Amino acid sequence: MARVQDDRMLRHAASGKRSRRMIEIVELITARGSVSLADLSDALHVSAATVRRDLADLEYQRLIVRTHGGATGVEARTELPVTLRDSQFQDAKRAIARKVASLIPRERHAVALSGGSTTAIVARALSNHSELTIVTNSLTIASLVTSFPGLKVIMTGGQLRHESLELVGVLAENTFNAINVGTAILGTDGISAAGGVTTHDETEARTNNAMVTHAQRAVVVTDGSKVGRIALAKVADIQQIDLLITDDSADPAELERIAALGIEVQVVTVGRGLGT
Repeated sequence: MARVQDDRMLRHAASGKRSRRMIEIVELITARGSVSLADLSDALHVSAATVRRDLADLEYQRLIVRTHGGATGVEARTELPVTLRDSQFQDAKRAIARKVASLIPRERHAVALSGGSTTAIVARALSNHSELTIVTNSLTIASLVTSFPGLKVIMTGGQLRHESLELVGVLAENTFNAINVGTAILGTDGISAAGGVTTHDETEARTNNAMVTHAQRAVVVTDGSKVGRIALAKVADIQQIDLLITDDSADPAELERIAALGIEVQVVTVGRGLGT
């Protein structure tokens, strides 16, 4: 049994390492426009064969285009798929999730969770709460919380977004419009005093707005890299948010601007090395 567990841990570690490497590849190609196979191999300190396998998978996910001897970017790409985002800023996301869990009442309470890698970790942190109802449009979160008998799960309908594994559109919006929740917990692609809460997809934004509108309290959870960013579609004005929970890598000046608008801001201390 111990050997099986060790094998699983090794596979998980290898998978996480590869995800981080693939993210680096996408970021290098995005920054330079095109990168040769040799340059990627040198930058990542891996063999050319390893880079070729990574490029093949990234092309299959339509994140890059392979060329003879390298790869170029895809102009339409705006976000990483959730399977790659899961490996980013893990320490920060876990600390944020612990803070959120400490703020949820230990009594009958309904929580709405949007999709995203940070909210998925929040869902895990809520597993020990009793009498909690989780309402979500995320396939990832629904599959996580169904294994915890103390949690009741309500899943929306809707059209599946492959990038985020969320159900969006009219059916999802109608579910959120038909219920009231105590706390809505939102992940985001950007939050700022000027732009509010934003995401890459306009349909996802409308769905998440319905979630916020019918919640007594709206909480945004995000690692510091998203603070100060503005993505394509607005989910909510900043004044619709009651609380922002982020980590100490966030821009202090932007946090001050958000707090000056009456939004409660809580910062968890993580330190350096958030990408590990």
